[in-house]
Amino acid sequence: MKELQIPNDIFEQMLKQAKAEAPIEACGVLAGKSGVVERFYKMTNVDQSSDHFMMEPKEQFKVVKDIRSAGLEMLAICHSHPTTPARPSKEDIRLALMPDVTHVIVSLQNSGGPVIKGFLIQDSAIAEVPVKVLKR
Repeated sequence: MKELQIPNDIFEQMLKQAKAEAPIEACGVLAGKSGVVERFYKMTNVDQSSDHFMMEPKEQFKVVKDIRSAGLEMLAICHSHPTTPARPSKEDIRLALMPDVTHVIVSLQNSGGPVIKGFLIQDSAIAEVPVKVLKR
C-alpha cells in the first residue's frame, strides 16, 4: 500500500477512543478499499495494558465477517500509544502477525496534538506507510 487515507471523521473517532481509554492502549480495525478507509471498528483491549493490546477474539471474528460481507478489505489494525511515540514498540513488532495489513499508531504523547503513523511489519522488518487524514 502506497498510502493509507483516513477520512477526518473516522480519525476523530479513533482519537476519541484513544483519549477515553488512556492510559490503556485503545485498539481497532480500519476497513475500506484501495487504501481509503471507509469504516472504523472499535475493539476491546482484553489485556487492559498501557504498553500492548490484544483484541477480543469474538469481536475480531464478527468484524472480519462484517468486512467480508460489505465487500471491503481489512486495511489496518490501529492502536494508541498514550505516553510513547507513534512508532512500533518491541511488543508491537513481536505481535505483528499480519504482514499485509498496515499497523496504525496514534500517539497522545505530544501535548501539541496527536501524531498518527502507519507501518508494515514483517519478520521484524518495519517499513513506514504514509497516513493521510482527509479533511472535509
